Amino acid sequence: MADAFSSSSETVIQRAVDVTVKTSTPLEKLEELYQIKDTCDFITEHQFEKVALQFPDELLVDSVAVAVEIERSSNAKTFILGDTSYGSCCVDEVAAEHVGADCIVHYGGACLSPSERLPLMYVFERRPVDLEKCTSAFRELHPDAQSHIVILYDVNYVHARNDLLTLLSPEYPNVVVSELVVEGEQCYSHGRIKRQRDDSRPSELDTSRVVCQFGRRFSLKGGSSVTDYRMFYVGQEGATLTNFMMTWNRCSFTSFDPMKGTGRTESVSVNRALMKRYYAIERAKDADVVGILVGTLGVADYLGIIQQLKETVKGAGKKSYVFAMGKLNVPKLANFLEIDIFVLIACPENSLLDSSEFYKPVVTPFEMEVACNKKREWSEEYVTDFRCLLPGGQSHVPLSDQQQDDETDVSLITGALRSHSLLSSEPAASSFGSSVVLRNQTLTVANANSAASFLAERSWRGLEKKLGETPVVKAVEGRRGIAIAYEEEGAPP
Repeated sequence: MADAFSSSSETVIQRAVDVTVKTSTPLEKLEELYQIKDTCDFITEHQFEKVALQFPDELLVDSVAVAVEIERSSNAKTFILGDTSYGSCCVDEVAAEHVGADCIVHYGGACLSPSERLPLMYVFERRPVDLEKCTSAFRELHPDAQSHIVILYDVNYVHARNDLLTLLSPEYPNVVVSELVVEGEQCYSHGRIKRQRDDSRPSELDTSRVVCQFGRRFSLKGGSSVTDYRMFYVGQEGATLTNFMMTWNRCSFTSFDPMKGTGRTESVSVNRALMKRYYAIERAKDADVVGILVGTLGVADYLGIIQQLKETVKGAGKKSYVFAMGKLNVPKLANFLEIDIFVLIACPENSLLDSSEFYKPVVTPFEMEVACNKKREWSEEYVTDFRCLLPGGQSHVPLSDQQQDDETDVSLITGALRSHSLLSSEPAASSFGSSVVLRNQTLTVANANSAASFLAERSWRGLEKKLGETPVVKAVEGRRGIAIAYEEEGAPP
């Protein structure tokens, strides 16, 4: 773990990095892959003048060619967002607003989290699918033709949805293929994605139970629930599949990887993964100082969940601090040793962060609520979408009156007694700097975290202009060489 915080400068300079460079797409295939005509129609229809084009890293090789074609076919000025502020699956409205963009065109994989600030158009990468191999794998994994199965897929394979349904529905009458939906009046696509409010099949919706989550919508037969169905996923193993498996953890999952052309039963033990998350919840219960990491500024209602988390943490007698630091890594979070645990506010696909390499655990808003809100219990339900935790959400649980409840329990990690209200009242500052203060008229004492108090006083300053205060001097010749050994310093020992 020490190597993650610091390493030899000489090692960094001499390190060889293997980079896989993707070849650019031929011009004649740009239209098919990037829907340039539909994009230009979208821009022209709404008379947008500045357009931000957001590409994931693997598609940046085609970004310039796509931007040139869009500017040639429309009167808009394009801006390429080369490095997203957070995850590439989320819409980077912050970077788009820096250039004053009127809309965003998002390319590649997407989590379909709702955005609010700018008009948005999704253009998914059309990755190839061998339908014959896919249906063959489906039949091997599901030999019972009467099985109730929901077909999920990565957004880059939405173009194969109808063909897959046509091939399987005659043989499997109970198969359900999900469709993509987006929320909000300003979200658009090239005709392959529907809006959340569009109820295009009212007769079916009257007799079925509609499940709409993570930008997917599918209808279940009356009297059935999600747990009565098996899930078949088309796409590579990754954050999207993990999110589905954690949310619908009582369903069995199978998958087909179009890149490898093989299907399999998902053997990853979801129960084991849930137990790892429960361990993180126990760490959150033991924590006194909580860092709220803002992992998105584009997903709707992120300010609401920040405020709710602050109230929840405070009600549990803990201190909280809010951090906005863009993409997370181990060295960034290692700067804040005063924090006992971090809670990450991000889209559902980026919330399940593997924090095994981090100095302190990183949990989700749902896990923090389980740790701090006594009315919320750990159950088979697992929530990755923080919007479901807000008032009006399907998983919202109001806060209990924890200030009146002084129950204690035992930490499953340290074995020590802990009280939810030890820090509920802010202790008075002592002129002698003592960390032991009297909490009330009883003999109970609490340890005030002096490190947390120091964190509250920390601040950062950038470069100051100081116009007119710095004297003007002539340019001088600087040092030669590299920082590890400048020429005038001689060779290192």
